[in-house]
Amino acid sequence: MAKNNKNKIKQVICFPLKVLQPLIKFLKREEKRLKKVEKNLEKEDPFNDPGRVDDNAIDTDVSEQVEHERVSATKMAINRSLVSVRKTLTRIKLGRYGICEECHKMIDTDRLAIDLTAEYCVKCAVKKENSKK
Repeated sequence: MAKNNKNKIKQVICFPLKVLQPLIKFLKREEKRLKKVEKNLEKEDPFNDPGRVDDNAIDTDVSEQVEHERVSATKMAINRSLVSVRKTLTRIKLGRYGICEECHKMIDTDRLAIDLTAEYCVKCAVKKENSKK
């Protein structure tokens, strides 16, 4: 019984707000930048061009399709980044930044230095990646 209670105890270690302020500022700037890039991508999508003619030559259609796919893939990557930034800002507000979402242990600060939005410690990230295969 004592063993089960140990597993349920969550590690609560919070970074001081003074340490997190520069990170919060950076993440908010990054969110703003990503939104701007996403908005600019809309302009690049040939399918959004009001002057686009549906009755094009085959090579023009292919070119438009390829460009549309590139824009769509880039937008998906930007959306993933936006979600990651927003989740990180939420974890900071909740006092859970730097805590692994899986095992609830502290994420190594070296890992956080490389990926500010890391949700999992290395051990849990590897487990998660291996489970996808």
